[in-house]
Amino acid sequence: MRIINKTIWITGASSGIGEGLTYFLNKRNCKLIISSRNEEKLKVVKNNCQIPDNVAVLPIDLAQFDSMVSKTERAISFFGPIDLLINNAGVSQRSLLIDTDFKVYQKLIDINYLGTVALTKAILPHFVANKRGHFAVITSLMGKFGSPYRSGYCGAKHALHGFFDVLRMEHEKDGIDVTLICPGFVQTNVAKNALTSDGSEQNKDDDATQRGLVVEAFVQKMVRALERKKFEAYLGKKEVVGVYLKRFFPKLLHRVVLRSTVR
Repeated sequence: MRIINKTIWITGASSGIGEGLTYFLNKRNCKLIISSRNEEKLKVVKNNCQIPDNVAVLPIDLAQFDSMVSKTERAISFFGPIDLLINNAGVSQRSLLIDTDFKVYQKLIDINYLGTVALTKAILPHFVANKRGHFAVITSLMGKFGSPYRSGYCGAKHALHGFFDVLRMEHEKDGIDVTLICPGFVQTNVAKNALTSDGSEQNKDDDATQRGLVVEAFVQKMVRALERKKFEAYLGKKEVVGVYLKRFFPKLLHRVVLRSTVR
């Protein structure tokens, strides 16, 4: 399946991976609905597109669960039936478990898990009625194994895997596909925007993120995985090995991660 001339809704589209996907898919003549909390940044992304008329801006806050049905109705009104929802929006964490306020865990679950579930639930009847639809979910390698300073983030990302594996099983009969995309390190602002122990943003980058895949390379790999309708895709550099160590040598992975300088 080639992703050309499709109607696609992208969350977290004001920067990073979501922004990169917007530019890439716009060049493929896709009709795009782009969402995030920051309407002004979304408008900038739209105006930077090659074909801005094919892009609709729809601000959304994933923590406002009750708004998802009305937001979905609005999204469908722009270009008609939606082919693909890319659940990309989310926030990371950089704090030790013992120091982290409980409210930070609540926020990580609300945004990274429950908000994504609420939006998915809102559009699911639309996909079922059309007998087609594709969910792409940006989780993380942290949805497959853990790493210090990311306890709440890992928990939310693991939860996404459980939920969407079941969605795939229950709705394959309805022509619905699910692809879980698990990035390693990508050169975005994810570390700068990560929540610290009190819920404030870290406001600094880290070496591992700076050395990660450039967004353009990641986006190309991701789109290929979607076109192949993969169940899961692990996209990164050497950190991807962690998925296989977790499966076959979990104690070895434990030692490797603890020796790592990644924080």
